Amino acid sequence: MSAPAPPLAAIPPDIRSLADYERRAAAHMPAESWTYLQEGSGDGLTLAANRAAFDRIGLLPRILSDLRGGTTQTTLLGARHAAPLLLAPVAYQRIAHPDGELATIRAASALETGMVVSTLASVTLEEIAAARAAAARELGAPAAPLWFQLYLQESRDASLALVRRAEAAGYQAIMLTVDAAIKRASFTLPAGVDAANLRGLPRPAQTAQPLGRILFGTALADAAPRWDDLAWLRRETKLPILLKGVMAPDDARIAREQGADGLVVSNHGGRVLDGMPSALDLLPAVRAAVGDALPLLIDGSVRRGADIAKALALGADAVMIGRPQIHALAVAGMAGVAHALLMLRSELEHAMAQLGCPTVTALTPDRLRLP
Repeated sequence: MSAPAPPLAAIPPDIRSLADYERRAAAHMPAESWTYLQEGSGDGLTLAANRAAFDRIGLLPRILSDLRGGTTQTTLLGARHAAPLLLAPVAYQRIAHPDGELATIRAASALETGMVVSTLASVTLEEIAAARAAAARELGAPAAPLWFQLYLQESRDASLALVRRAEAAGYQAIMLTVDAAIKRASFTLPAGVDAANLRGLPRPAQTAQPLGRILFGTALADAAPRWDDLAWLRRETKLPILLKGVMAPDDARIAREQGADGLVVSNHGGRVLDGMPSALDLLPAVRAAVGDALPLLIDGSVRRGADIAKALALGADAVMIGRPQIHALAVAGMAGVAHALLMLRSELEHAMAQLGCPTVTALTPDRLRLP
């Protein structure tokens, strides 16, 4: 098996979309890492449904609109974002590039794009925050929004230690992910890559599987997050909390009541339970359940600026991209991620202009042709 090609020093001229980065990225990653990144659960039905949901919605342009003063800017949790687009939390980014998350945060800073750092990042959250601050100084611009994604650990003390580190490092929000709480990992990390933020924390105890037990009655199921964990976290931090993995409208209502400051409608990129609907299909119902009280984000197969426009028209406040940032990172490092973000921004502006929407708030359902 041939070794992966090294990252490119320049953006290839044939890359004109995120799909082009995906096409090239496999050659720049070890085969096992590529499979880990791309795979969905089961037969891949949910993975396919995520993309199909965007493809079956059409766009309805409006003509002769006044586009003067147009902008993609938006505000989330009190912070300015250059566009309603964030980099989703993706683990172990050094499987794609030696600089990993450090390259990604530099690209995010250059494009004024928010980044959500995974608990399982391959660079510590403090190093990422320092790289963000350095990039802001170099650019002479405000630092890009930076959030921390939290997987609850085996003990609350360990979880709280991660939260306190994020607070001290200047992270602006906590994204509590609950949609993959009992997914078993089957990926062997390459040499030199680890969960940098978990170094020194107690490791889960290795206990014998009870005879006849598969999942229920095991430590894995017993440790799965519950609503009281959200209530506990709300008491422990003053940072805004977004709950990631909300699909059912009833859960959205409960999350709002339990103190969540925002929700991420997500099926974890089709990686945890095959047969789930796409997040886009459930977005209008979740928005109806919580009204305008909470910001809603969505992820899962966002690949074009027009996809962002569709999601916002259906009730999202912003979208996140996961796999595409790693495709671009593998191909061309920091420059690749920045280029991918720039393409999405450019496509979004073009779509908004054609739809007659000078601002993101003007993206409403009447700009869509629904099936």
